[in-house]
Formats: sequence, C-alpha cells, structure tokens
Amino acid sequence: MRPDIENIISQFRISGELVSCKECRTGHINSTFFVTFREGGAESKYVLQKINTYVFKNPEQLMSNIVGVTGYLRRVIAKEGGDPERGTLNFIACHNGQYFCRDHDGGCWRMYKYIDNVVSYQLAESTDLFREVGFAFGDFQRKLAGYDARSLYETIPDFHNTKKRYSDFERAVAGCAGERREIAAYEIDFVRQRREKCSVIVDEIAAGRLPVRVTHNDTKLNNILIDKDTGRAVCIIDLDTVMPGSALYDFGDAIRFGASSALEDEADLDKVYFRSDMYEAFAEGFIRGAGGALTRHEISLLPTGAYIITLETGMRFLADYLEGDVYFRTEHEDHNLIRARNQLKLVYDIETRFGEFVRITERFA
Repeated sequence: MRPDIENIISQFRISGELVSCKECRTGHINSTFFVTFREGGAESKYVLQKINTYVFKNPEQLMSNIVGVTGYLRRVIAKEGGDPERGTLNFIACHNGQYFCRDHDGGCWRMYKYIDNVVSYQLAESTDLFREVGFAFGDFQRKLAGYDARSLYETIPDFHNTKKRYSDFERAVAGCAGERREIAAYEIDFVRQRREKCSVIVDEIAAGRLPVRVTHNDTKLNNILIDKDTGRAVCIIDLDTVMPGSALYDFGDAIRFGASSALEDEADLDKVYFRSDMYEAFAEGFIRGAGGALTRHEISLLPTGAYIITLETGMRFLADYLEGDVYFRTEHEDHNLIRARNQLKLVYDIETRFGEFVRITERFA
C-alpha cells in the first residue's frame, strides 16, 4: 500500500484494522480507492476519493453542501421507514471534525461508506430502467422539498445559467478568427437564432414563477445505483454539483442524455433524435417520484427544460471547439464540433416535435 494513502486513511474516524486498499481502475487514475477495515471479525468497506479541486476550488463549501443534503436525506429516509445506510451516501468525518483532509501536496480527500450489491449503467437498456431512474430523481426532489436550497453554496457559479452560457459562447465566437469559425458557421448561426430561448428558465426563477430547489445538476444514468436483485434504484451518487437551481435542470439533463437515440459523439446525424418511449418513461417516473412536490407550472415547463439544457450543452461543446478544445476532453480535432452538431440536432428534433413532448408530459401531470 502507498504510504501516502495509508496516511490519508488514518485521518478519518474509522475503528478497526485496515486490511486492504484497492485502487479503482475506472474513472480518473489514482483518485478513488476501495478500503476495507476489520473489527471483531466483521468487515466494513469504504470509498476513498480525491476531490477535483481544479473544478471545485472550495472543498469546504463543496463538502458543506454534500454533508448537509445527505444528512437531511438520512433523516427523511429513516422517518419514512427506509434504510438510510443505503438510501444516500454516508460520509466519514476526520479526527479534526471536517469531512475532508489534505495530503502533503495539498490534495483534498474524502471518504464514505461503500454500498454493496448494486450496479450502475452507462446507457438505459430499457424503458423500465429509465422509468426507475426518473422515479429516483423525482423522489430526490420530493425528499428535499423542505430543504432550504438557498442555504447551499454555488460550487460552480452559473453552472446552468443558460443566459450566461450564451454570453460565454459569443465571447468564444469573437475570439476565434481562424478556420474553425468558418467551419462552424452554420452551427454558430443556429445558436444565435435561438438566443432569446436561453433566458427562459433564469427569467422564470428571477420572476418567482419557478421555485429554487436543491438540484443534482448531473443527472446521468450512471449516477444512480441500482439494486442487483430487485432492479430498484437505491442511491443517487456523485453529489459534487448539488446546488440551488431548478427541477427543470435535472429533468432536462437526464432527457438530453438518456432519451437520445445515440451517444453524444455520434457523427451520423440521421441516427440522432429523441426517443418518445424513453422520454415518456422518464417523465412518468420523474413526476410520480416527485409525489406532488413539483408545482403545476414546473411540470408544464419540463419539455422546455429538456430543450434548453440540450441547447446549452450544444452551445458549450461549440464554444469549446472555437476556443481550441480547452475544457472537454477530446479524442480528435473535430470531436467537440461533432458533439455540438449532435446536440443541436436534438434541439431541432425537439423543436419540431415539441407538442408531442408536451402531450406526453401532460398525461402524468
């Protein structure tokens, strides 16, 4: 075992003998480890994880959000007769009372209890699975409806402020005088024609017509742990982007990714469209999972959330392409442009079929 990792582990309040520490080979190398302790013949497992301080520059605020939300969830889950040990992440405090520690290089680490007998999926293999995912994210909204979202820190300011994202996009266009701007001329014009759409959600929030809620902001399928035996959602993970926001953000991001007919780097745009069956499954699960926590106005704007978050994502891919691929990891020169075209094709698709998605949503209102 690496001495530095053993030293990091020793800073957390865990009783028993450390018996193993295995590096997780998926995701970012050297950032996650599975740790096992033994006490009195019983073993306990934990996840040791390094916080990405390049993206999340204030770990105190980040962990304050996460510990506050998970603590609240544990109380709600217990009150409803559920299992708070599996229903949400349980973070371990350090000996100094904080929920993260620093290594000798200044890196920040945290630890939480391992949840066993679960699996996560990269793609929705069926409408039943995507409905269950929708229910879990809707239930997340229901359970946290009483939490003061405005007490949370914005760990990534303006993360889903699409109006601000548009300003960033125009700055990228203005700063690109080379060949890439000419190649992406059609896509630039496509986004500009939809400029007014970008402010819909933030304007509704500012006017008080949309409530500010605790939002996950990264509602991909693989951020749900599914029980291997029952197929039911157990726990929502990857809480780094938990911030104040709109339920439309979480609905929109899940639909953008999970209801698409293709992965977001599919270059053949004839293969790219929104699947009605997947949209319907997620909408049904999300609204029923929310259990009345959403307002009538929020539900009516869910298709708009899917539209705007897809437009925002396409805009971000396009801006990064124009800036020389400085944010998103790319595998070839046109990777971000392909992603942008993919997302903008979905924008066009939902525009032409918007009434269909509204009718589907209304069935579960």
